[in-house]
Amino acid sequence: MATAMVLGTQWGDEGKGKIVDYLAQQADVVIRSQGGNNAGHTVVADGQSFALRLLPSGILFSDKTCIIGNGVVVNPGVLIEEIDGMVKKGIQISKLEISTRAHVIMPYHIRIDEEDEKLRGDNQIGTTRNGIGPCYADKVNRMGIRIGDLMDEKIFRQKLKLNLELKNRLFKTYYNCKGFDYDEILQRYLVFAERIRGYVKDTEYSANLYIEQGKKVLFEGAQATMLDLDHGTYPFVTSSNPTAGGACVGSGVGPRRMQK
Repeated sequence: MATAMVLGTQWGDEGKGKIVDYLAQQADVVIRSQGGNNAGHTVVADGQSFALRLLPSGILFSDKTCIIGNGVVVNPGVLIEEIDGMVKKGIQISKLEISTRAHVIMPYHIRIDEEDEKLRGDNQIGTTRNGIGPCYADKVNRMGIRIGDLMDEKIFRQKLKLNLELKNRLFKTYYNCKGFDYDEILQRYLVFAERIRGYVKDTEYSANLYIEQGKKVLFEGAQATMLDLDHGTYPFVTSSNPTAGGACVGSGVGPRRMQK
């Protein structure tokens, strides 16, 4: 297995976590390429249960490099909580890598997710209300904040200020609800930035480098094909592409390098 990917062919919950955990024993690198903390796997090892929402399943093996790819949307608070929970259970997180190009879920994304579901009434989609869809929407609208932006305080301040001005206007005039305080979010996310800074890398480069070095790379799918934004049971789908093509785009690894 030089490169291989595990994907769901239904609507998720097919047991991918077990398969990834099994194959991860043979792999050197495990890459998560899409989705956010609206999906994940539960793995039981040595009598302990591990609920993985953002961290790839390979994180349970201290010798595996685990990558959160550019196609993932990251709630840094949730990620830090997950990391801290793993450390408390004796799991080392030293070989985690987070893409500079992964987009950041902000508090206003979660609020929009919640308010949109309320407005749909009986026609709710069933979103997990974790801000996944609104974060991907900002990505497409070219107004998203990426992990790399979060690492640069000057850029983060500028982007957050602009985004909050627009979002707070939206909350006031359209949703008729309270907005967010700039300084409160700024300070909270600057703390998050320092907590994850040591893990942030150009993972698109490192993923391809690992393949060139002959390392075994496993791509871990979240959700499943029938939840694909383009090819699933639209509109009851997720906001990303949990298919083979999505694994390529969300990791920066071209299709010619995908083998199994």
